Amino acid sequence: MNARNVAKYFFEAGELKREKRTGWWAAGVKNPESVAEHSWRTAVIAYVLAVEEGFDENKACAAALFHDLLEARLGDRHKISTNYLKTPKRVARKIQADQAKVLGKTGERILRLLEDEKLRVVAKDADYLECCIQAKEYADVGYSAAEDWFKRAGSMLNTKSAKRIFKELKSMPFTTWWKGLKQKMRDLR
Repeated sequence: MNARNVAKYFFEAGELKREKRTGWWAAGVKNPESVAEHSWRTAVIAYVLAVEEGFDENKACAAALFHDLLEARLGDRHKISTNYLKTPKRVARKIQADQAKVLGKTGERILRLLEDEKLRVVAKDADYLECCIQAKEYADVGYSAAEDWFKRAGSMLNTKSAKRIFKELKSMPFTTWWKGLKQKMRDLR
């Protein structure tokens, strides 16, 4: 391991903390989440979907975690801009290969994860489902244009478990998770 190269890789990964998900600006969101925030929840979702679908959850989680790292070099481009500025797959693969190269054997393992078709299906569904959840959160606090993202991303899901979760998301506000917890905390006293 070349510690200097690994440190540089970590700095590059940190760029995703500052890279905003630009599509949300079109929905009027003034301060959208970063690519890093998106990738974190995508990895959590991928882990769960992989367990439900019978795939290796650790590999699916890792694939989802690294899926947008190339945006540290490309930036995040929303669907409108990608209609005009498509990134050819060979360019995306070159970026991923260049990024992974500095990690040696670890980088090779990351590339294999990103190229695995089965893992890609789960990671992509996690990516879309995370977009649905984020859209739901934005819509619920008043960014009504985010509802289009919710519907569109939901229509792209492939796995049974992601489709079931999406169906549930339609009928619940994002604050559902904490309803009743305050009472439970009072009951503990």
